[in-house]
Amino acid sequence: MSIVVKPFFHQPSSTLCYVIYCVHSKQAAIIDPAYDFDYASGTVSTEFSQSIIQFVQTEQLQVEWILETHAHAEHLTSAQYLQAQLGGKIAIGSGITKVQSTFKNILNLADYQDIEGLDFDLLLTADEHIQLGNYPIKVIASPGHTNDSISYLIDGNLFVGDTLFMPDAGTARCDFPGGSAARLFDTVQKFYQLPDETKVWVCHDYQPNGRELRYVANIAEHKQHNIHINSATTLAEFVTKRESRDATLGMPKLIYPSIQINIRAGKMPPAEQNGTSYIKVPMKLTNQ
Repeated sequence: MSIVVKPFFHQPSSTLCYVIYCVHSKQAAIIDPAYDFDYASGTVSTEFSQSIIQFVQTEQLQVEWILETHAHAEHLTSAQYLQAQLGGKIAIGSGITKVQSTFKNILNLADYQDIEGLDFDLLLTADEHIQLGNYPIKVIASPGHTNDSISYLIDGNLFVGDTLFMPDAGTARCDFPGGSAARLFDTVQKFYQLPDETKVWVCHDYQPNGRELRYVANIAEHKQHNIHINSATTLAEFVTKRESRDATLGMPKLIYPSIQINIRAGKMPPAEQNGTSYIKVPMKLTNQ
């Protein structure tokens, strides 16, 4: 085995982060890292990130990349913190500019909010390749859950972000701004053209029915057993199933803090006159 994958599970957000590295060069990439965040107190902390840092240092790895699969709605990225501690370039799909523009408008963010992806070191495009040691990482456009979603393929390992969950949990929701069940169907069909032995590493496992944590299954398992989209599922069937399911879901509890941090590559909003940063939450008054 020339590429090693080390998973880290952030239990408060059910998020999986990965450190992948080339055993020959010791060059590493970190995928979808997370801060610890207490919403009630507004406290951001780094215990989870410290476990990643400790692993990187123990294995004497050189971090080349900090890779985001999309602007997450379930956790705050710790990309900036890890970059300060370990180095590496922060990269995300070029579709992040659409997400920035959308949420700058939705949240009425101030002029400090860039809409050109300038807080990231690199914006990646479909079918682009970046290098990790002796291995290329292929960027695969993966829209559907969000319009900026991308996946990373390296040496038979596919990191899909929120596009797919484990086969017994199906797929991610598609009702966020820019999401589309039909586009997610097309994305998964593209995945299903990969060799059956390709390992699919997911970004979340909510452990349905209380089962133990799982984070990887191969393409063959998904084509046979994925409860939302197996090899026999039609576009119409999937769209109906996914949209019906999405209509029952509440908003992720961390969506507003997550989005405001994640579209800035992990940077906090600029401090106000009192030296404190703030997250905006839109208020809606409904008649009962």
